[in-house]
Amino acid sequence: MTGREMLIAASLKARGDWEETMRIIRSKEYVQEEEARDLLSKVHSKVVTILDEDYPECFRHCLRSPIVLYYYGDLSLLSDKKRNVAYVGSRDASPYGLEMARYFGGALARRGYVVISGLARGIDAAVAEEVIKERGKTVAILGSGIDCPYPPSSLPLYRRIKLDGLVISEYPNDTPPNPIQFPKRNRLIGGSAILTIVGEASAHSGTLITAGFALSSGADIAAIPFEACKGSVCNALLRDGAFLLDDEDDLDVLLPKLENAYTKNYK
Repeated sequence: MTGREMLIAASLKARGDWEETMRIIRSKEYVQEEEARDLLSKVHSKVVTILDEDYPECFRHCLRSPIVLYYYGDLSLLSDKKRNVAYVGSRDASPYGLEMARYFGGALARRGYVVISGLARGIDAAVAEEVIKERGKTVAILGSGIDCPYPPSSLPLYRRIKLDGLVISEYPNDTPPNPIQFPKRNRLIGGSAILTIVGEASAHSGTLITAGFALSSGADIAAIPFEACKGSVCNALLRDGAFLLDDEDDLDVLLPKLENAYTKNYK
């Protein structure tokens, strides 16, 4: 059995948990070959490991780079970070937040950017649906097993993205959703794009975790302005230096500058 297969077997045994996968690898607690073969036979998705040449470069530089990733669709959508934009926000989004997600999702798709989200209800679903409507490309990074999209209401969207975009997860097969998995997933969303747009968020939202990971990976943050006196986290981010997105024309000013800076720093 190859080293690559052993990594996958360790990930499957650990159900994608990074710490447990690393414990298995570091302790040389090798999975027996018969057990490994049985585990590998149950994988229906495509698989890429950190040993592979086509492993997404953006994830090699994020916190706790995934050892193994499971996916459906076009993995090359993650190959050019400077053309990737993450759009994140509240599950319980306001009508205004949803309207802006559709507006900017469509604008990004028309400009040829790959839009990355987490397939959650609310902002994530709205932006992904609009990108698809505009025949753009979108990536959904799951916090559950690659064959277990969450929430269940996202299943039709999940199926569409599998066909014409990319669905990816570090959790294999039907690994059920667990609250601790979603903050871990957010490091991949934040680390995969040149810019993370916060479309709406509450004070204790996982969206802010994503924004923090984006900043730690060298990406920038933009936010949608909300009404005054509403306690908007987006307004707080703008006050602290996030880029203001007031109109789609702002994308034409901001994104080329970020692309140029990225190219200069990482060429």
